[in-house]
Amino acid sequence: MRVVFVHGACVKDGAWWWKPTAELPAQKGITSEAPVLPSCGEAGESATAQGPGLSDDVSSVRAVLESTDEPTIVVAHSYGGIVVAEAAAGLSNIHHMLLNASYLPEVGESLSSFGGESPAPFLAIDMEVGTFTVKSDALADTFLQDCSADIQSQALEKTALQSLSVLGQPVQSAAWKASPTTYIVCTQDQGTRVDKQREFASKAHHLVEMASGHHPFISQPAVVSDLIMSL
Repeated sequence: MRVVFVHGACVKDGAWWWKPTAELPAQKGITSEAPVLPSCGEAGESATAQGPGLSDDVSSVRAVLESTDEPTIVVAHSYGGIVVAEAAAGLSNIHHMLLNASYLPEVGESLSSFGGESPAPFLAIDMEVGTFTVKSDALADTFLQDCSADIQSQALEKTALQSLSVLGQPVQSAAWKASPTTYIVCTQDQGTRVDKQREFASKAHHLVEMASGHHPFISQPAVVSDLIMSL
């Protein structure tokens, strides 16, 4: 058994974000990997309005998922749920999908399908360059309010400019329909509305609610690690 972690939007260095939760499975001999998302500039190409986009993120994650026949638990966060909806489609080695405050898109839906008429107040958008990211002064209170000051400080260095092209690119598959899926609703999340999370969770096979902010795998890693181990 192995675990593949897929991070959310506007960040980089997935291994850093997932490390607190990955440590316990590692102690039990369960390996893990956190693929890069090119749309966040992690593959060496800067993000612009032209890309890299969702298809590049899907290709990156799928390459990792296809690299072995070993049974795999896919753990995705936020925007990562959109990526794995397509990247994990049709693969026989997917043992379970664990989605943290994630979007669960139907075929044809995109990230923009779940937004409002106006951009979220915590986002900084550069239409000229074609990127979006989290405002530095909103990161802690919106996404990491239940994490330590040290984590909040380090996280500022782990944000990334992401290509605006990902917003409107629809998924071609909905892997969460074909694989056993557990959804973690984060009831203190200030970034993704809890009612929207519960709406997504109603489509999953199993539901877990945690009194956590947007990143339970950092603020309560033991709980998430235990959940992974139970799967």
